[in-house]
Amino acid sequence: MEAACSVRLVNWNEAKPALARVRDIVFVREQGVPEALEWDGLDDNAVHALAECADGAAIGTARLLADGHIGRMAVLVSWRSRGVGSALLDRLTLAARAHGMRTVWLHAQTHAAAFYRLHGFEVTSSEFLDAGIPHVTMTRHLDPLQVAPSAAGDDDSNS
Repeated sequence: MEAACSVRLVNWNEAKPALARVRDIVFVREQGVPEALEWDGLDDNAVHALAECADGAAIGTARLLADGHIGRMAVLVSWRSRGVGSALLDRLTLAARAHGMRTVWLHAQTHAAAFYRLHGFEVTSSEFLDAGIPHVTMTRHLDPLQVAPSAAGDDDSNS
């Protein structure tokens, strides 16, 4: 991603205006997803990743649910193919590992499946329609988060 942008984890209540704006632009306006489907009531309990420019403008978002479902990944059209989606996905994958998840999964629009394959996801379903858009389910198995042992834990002299 360009150095002028960053990705951080946020909660829905803290960042709702920015998260909702990006999703409204990408899903509702650009892709024609009905608002009733977009606003599914799951945001309050999700971990959200927010990509922002140096000036603080929101340019992308994605969320992670407690069952390992990554979804609602949206990047503004002017920022696509610039590493924003990869940074969002990497941040949520790290968050999933930190929460002890061993698997994450998502419903990928079929045109984006190659992008997710580059990030270690494999197709695990037949094609299906979601909001009238062709999708496939994709899954990625995660290695456990490796934590360096503390200096105190390295001392075997008391054994």
